[in-house]
Amino acid sequence: MLARRLRLVTAWLLHADGLFKARFRRRSTPLLDRIMDHRISGTDTAEHYTWGGVCDGWHLLKDATLSVIQERVPPGAGEAAHFHSRARQFFYVLSGTATMEFEHEAVTFAAGRGLHVPPGTPHRFVNRSDADVVFLVISSPTTAGDRTNLPGTTPPHTEEK
Repeated sequence: MLARRLRLVTAWLLHADGLFKARFRRRSTPLLDRIMDHRISGTDTAEHYTWGGVCDGWHLLKDATLSVIQERVPPGAGEAAHFHSRARQFFYVLSGTATMEFEHEAVTFAAGRGLHVPPGTPHRFVNRSDADVVFLVISSPTTAGDRTNLPGTTPPHTEEK
């Protein structure tokens, strides 16, 4: 099931890449040539990092305009409430069940479902289930340098990422 979802997401990304190439095929610059470089990426080859002492992340695509990260969050773990001024994010669950907390509500979504978080929206990703949650977080532009933690909020039992 996880492999099927990864294939679907990969197919969608390749379709988007094809549309991008069709639009810009007549132009050539070093930047466009670099962007159009095809790379196969997976957790076995991607840059790995840990956050919160117990959570894993893999940068499947790390670029100033687009970031695709696969993360694993164990039961009870999560992040501090925060927002991004510029970046919009899409969280897509590959396995397990995730909860996204907003100011006045919490949304729970399981494998095969995704959730869009617009720029400026305070949110907090947590795993309230009894199993790991594995998901993709797609951000545009990247969230590097674009995170404001909300005062007085702390993650469930981990440190901030």
